[in-house]
Formats: sequence, structure tokens, C-alpha cells
Amino acid sequence: MSNVSDTVEPAAPDDDEVDDQFRAVMEGLRTTIPAVMVLFSFLLILPLQASFGDVSDPNTIVYYIAFASAAVSSVLLISPSVHQRVRAPISGITRHTYSHVLYATKLALAGTVVFLVAIVAVVYLVSSLVFSDPIAVGASVVVAAVACWAWFYVPLVTFGRDD
Repeated sequence: MSNVSDTVEPAAPDDDEVDDQFRAVMEGLRTTIPAVMVLFSFLLILPLQASFGDVSDPNTIVYYIAFASAAVSSVLLISPSVHQRVRAPISGITRHTYSHVLYATKLALAGTVVFLVAIVAVVYLVSSLVFSDPIAVGASVVVAAVACWAWFYVPLVTFGRDD
């Protein structure tokens, strides 16, 4: 039986592998960021619609949760790209390091989780306006469960068994 202090940190990859890993993170973000921005854009214009005043107070709160989550998700997901620009050549700091790849990955995961909150809130909001609150809750739970399965369970558990 080993404890945490007995675990050995994996060796940091060489510079070429770090560049490849950073590019892989950035490539993944290129597909996620547009989805977040489209959702954020729709949420941005929703209060400007005349019928938005008819939305109930609880749904207004759900709307704001979706809006704020989409905004925070945008900031977190865009951060690794900004890091690239702030680092070398302006600062003289090495552009890609292993710790930078790890941090960029953590920001991307945090942004993805917050994006899921926005998606679930939007599903609830639209479903409650079109149907009823029980259907809205059911639809939100289904979307959250599918996303958790596809985004987290599959790569961590299913693919983890392959290792």
C-alpha cells in the first residue's frame, strides 16, 4: 500500500512534446470557443427583445446564471491563447513550458465545466418557456447527464480501462 508521498511525478516531457501538447490544447479550444461564443451572443441579445419583460423572476435568475456562466467560460477558455501572446517575445518568458501546458489544460477543463452550467441553464430556460417546469428539469438533467458521460466519464473511465 502506497501513500501520496510515495508517488513519483512523471518526468516533464521534452520541448518538442511540450509544444505538441500545447498545440493539442489550443486545437481543442478552437472547436469549443465558437460554441461558447454563439451561446453567449444569443444570451447577450435576449434581454433586448421586447418579450423578455414577460419572463418570470425565477427564469430571469436562470437566464443570468446562463449568461454569467457563458461569460466566465469564455474568459477561461480564451486564457491559454492570451497566455501565448503575453509570454515571449514581450515578456521574455519561455512561450511553452510543461507547467504552462498543465495550467492551460486546467483552465480549459474549468471553462468546459462552466460552459456545461450555461448549457444546462439555457436548456432549463427554453424548456420552461416552451413546456413546463417539470419537463424543463427533466430536460436539464438529461443534457447534464449526457454531457457528463460524454465529456468526463468516457475519457476518464472508459479510456482509463485501456491503460
